[in-house]
Amino acid sequence: MELIVIYALTSVALFLSFILDRKKSLLALKKAGKQLLNIIPIFLIMLVCISIILTLMPEQLISQVLNKKNTSISMLLAAIIGSVTIIPGFVAFPLAGILRAQGVPYMVLSAFTTTLMMVGILTFPLEKEYFGFKQSFLRNLFSALIALFVAFVTGLFFGELLP
Repeated sequence: MELIVIYALTSVALFLSFILDRKKSLLALKKAGKQLLNIIPIFLIMLVCISIILTLMPEQLISQVLNKKNTSISMLLAAIIGSVTIIPGFVAFPLAGILRAQGVPYMVLSAFTTTLMMVGILTFPLEKEYFGFKQSFLRNLFSALIALFVAFVTGLFFGELLP
């Protein structure tokens, strides 16, 4: 439903842009089209990598790996898996609910979902093209550190770090 609203607002904004200045609007659309054509090869490579990873890592395997007795190791593994996997939020959060039902600790789920949304190992080449290596690396590094901090606080809040 939210996407319909976003598409509608974008369409209205584009229509208003055409009314105000047709030349600039067409120029903007041409630039956007060229950028899209530049992104497509990298995006297709990402899709292939995602497909391979999701095929090799079924839900049961993720649950078994993340349900270890040592939550610190499970949290780190979840952060790594989340960092190299690309799943949209509308799939990731229900998946987290399924994993929770299978006994995966909240702390581990927090590391998984937070890195999933914030860290992009597979998207790094694309990000590097636009922001440069240093900026992309620092963004991913700080995102990973923040995700681990959030997971640690989640573990404290739910009493998963206490003996």
